[in-house]
Formats: sequence, structure tokens, C-alpha cells
Amino acid sequence: QVQLVESGGGLVQAGGSLRLSCAASGRTFSSDTMGWFRQATGKEREFVAALWWSGSITFYADSVKGRFTISRDNAKNTVYLQMNSLKPEDTAVYYCATSKGLKRPDLGYGMDYWGKGTLVTVSS
Repeated sequence: QVQLVESGGGLVQAGGSLRLSCAASGRTFSSDTMGWFRQATGKEREFVAALWWSGSITFYADSVKGRFTISRDNAKNTVYLQMNSLKPEDTAVYYCATSKGLKRPDLGYGMDYWGKGTLVTVSS
């Protein structure tokens, strides 16, 4: 059974940095798409970043380009989201998700498995 466990959320001041981790287990992810999404209070869930595990091709939402970086560690089966220059509008619950194959979640493609999320709060 696929499991995704996020960690690394917390409270940070505007301009600060956080690194989120997503530990994946339950199958081989070498041909998967891994993604990060977020949902702020009262808003719909939105795409943040994604990565094709096999080739490290990455995709980003315009709102985070240049500030966030998605990456992976094959040995640890873990995906990271490095978040720099954080803004109050980045405050949300951040979710890790995965889907088999090379998908484009930035274009609205749905993901198959989701973690429970980790809260990021950016104070002004």
C-alpha cells in the first residue's frame, strides 16, 4: 500500500525558509510523478510543484517559481520542497501526492495517492 508522509512544516517569518519532506513507501517510485500541492483556509487546493522521478523534470506554479525547488533522494525514497523567500500568502497545508507514470499535475491531471499534509504558517 502506497504511503506518503509529509514533515517539515512550521511557523516562519516572511522572507524565511523551510524544507518540506515527503517520505514515500509501498512501491517503486522510479516511474512516478511526485507533486506538492497546498490548500489555504477557505480556498481550493492548488498545484505547487511536481517532479518526474525518472528524469528529474520539474514543473512549478507561477506563484512559486524562483522561490521553491522540488527535488528527490533516490536512496531515501523521499521528495523535498525547499521553500525560500516565503510570503504570508504561502501559508497553507502542504500535501505530497503521487501518480504512476509521467503526468502533468500542473495542467490539472489528478494524482492517485495523497499524504495527510503538513501546515506551513508564514507570519508578516
